[in-house]
Amino acid sequence: MTGPPRRQVRPVGDRAVLAECDDLQEVIDLHATLQRRPLPGQRDVLAAARTVMVVAEAPSAVASLAREVAALTAEPGDAREGPLVEIDTVYDGEDLAVVAELTGLSPEGVVRAHTGQVWTAAFGGFAPGFAYLVGENHDLDVPRRDTPRTAVPAGSVALAGGFSAVYPRESPGGWQLIGRTGARMWDLARPQPALVRPGARVRYRAVREVVEAVDPAEPASGSATGQARPSLTPEMTSRDGVDVSPPGRGGALVVEAPGLQSLVEDLGRPGYLDLGVCPSGAVDRGAAVRANRLVGNPRDAAVVETVPSGLRLRADGDQVLAVTGAPAALTVEGDGGVRRPPTDAPFALRDGEVLALGPPRAGLRSYVAVRGGLDLAPVLGSRATDTMSGLGPAPLEAGAVLPVRPPRPGAVVAAPDPAPAWADGPVTVAVVPGPREGWFAADALASLCRQDWAVTDRSNRVGLRLDGEPLARTRTEELPSEGTVAGAVQVPASGLPVVFLADHPTSGGYPVIAVVRTADLDRLAQVRPGDSLRFVLAPSS
Repeated sequence: MTGPPRRQVRPVGDRAVLAECDDLQEVIDLHATLQRRPLPGQRDVLAAARTVMVVAEAPSAVASLAREVAALTAEPGDAREGPLVEIDTVYDGEDLAVVAELTGLSPEGVVRAHTGQVWTAAFGGFAPGFAYLVGENHDLDVPRRDTPRTAVPAGSVALAGGFSAVYPRESPGGWQLIGRTGARMWDLARPQPALVRPGARVRYRAVREVVEAVDPAEPASGSATGQARPSLTPEMTSRDGVDVSPPGRGGALVVEAPGLQSLVEDLGRPGYLDLGVCPSGAVDRGAAVRANRLVGNPRDAAVVETVPSGLRLRADGDQVLAVTGAPAALTVEGDGGVRRPPTDAPFALRDGEVLALGPPRAGLRSYVAVRGGLDLAPVLGSRATDTMSGLGPAPLEAGAVLPVRPPRPGAVVAAPDPAPAWADGPVTVAVVPGPREGWFAADALASLCRQDWAVTDRSNRVGLRLDGEPLARTRTEELPSEGTVAGAVQVPASGLPVVFLADHPTSGGYPVIAVVRTADLDRLAQVRPGDSLRFVLAPSS
């Protein structure tokens, strides 16, 4: 007797696998099975159009996960019909005429086709509140744009690859934009933050103007997603000496100037891929962990991640700090004069003294840890700022107050670390072949690795956008959206790669030719615009 046929499973770097399914129903069933009975070593799971991605707890678990997922029998999931959600839409999108041309319809015909059917949310992903909706027919099947936009406005109603969706907030994206809505797709003030969850039905309704409905029982929103950011300016008690903070408090750091970009980060929020929430967290995780170790904190305590030059922090109460990552020039100013503490070592910041970070001699991101850790309200279990989804504390502004937690009992500061070596020339990272290497010309992976790629100024925490000799594809059809990870080298139709970083979308529709190995991800965090990036093929294990 033979068992069920084994499904094809492809590695996604050294921390995940991608299971290919015959159809969307198998995707739904396999995903439900993995949710009900997680496999040993399984950390997270994400359904997509034709695949299910399973993320491992550690690289050592990937091989066994691949074998078990390949042979796993997918059991039918819940087939109950979901609620009906109506979304009022103004059809004036930038790509409406393009969609009309691609489908052979008039712009008015596109609107009639879009509003004249009920759409069903098959799965979530890409960003919090982003639901992939399947229609009742294929009249509006259109490809993605050749090159994704760096910023799609919040509320944009879009089409791509047989799906419809609404962008919950401003984010990068390559879908065809046909309209806009004021519906709040994601709102942490609601018991269920996502307006449209898998299984829900959606009907679009054409209107002449966008009106954002506000529930008077809900708190006011501070972002495009309707999500209130945790406050960084609570009322604080003034302090004239050492340790006169209120009971249970460890004082604070006050932001006198935020610099170019300063964010609160920890090690992220894994486990929420189905909600469209990527793990996020510090881009250079090793530097954040090292800073916490130096001041005696747990490894996942919240720190400040900054693109130095210009960050100024004033101590409210005596504090102990450490700065790691990019070797910024540190200056402490106070009544006792000026001193210059080293990086990668703990140092005191007395009440009223100001720490200033100057330009680093190398690298891009520095991490400031304070003994005790930053005491901000967690969102979905983490204090990390996710710039793509809008989760977590707001970017730091002048006057923001960062409360500090009391140190844990028995915690001690650590000995200084040796300063990391910063080599001149291209930053080199090792990659393994990606799940869609076969979509490219035979020499494309070699071309990826033999040239030095220029990092463009459009790079950010979402990803590094590269410039160089475009990579040639042999398959030009649309790739159904599938799960992705930090370090994925995704290649749009332009042939110019994008390397995902901490705030990447949970899924994407461009083929991934390679994935940076986990051990080298921190190097990507320190690449500056204008630097050269070089890929080398990791040796086979």
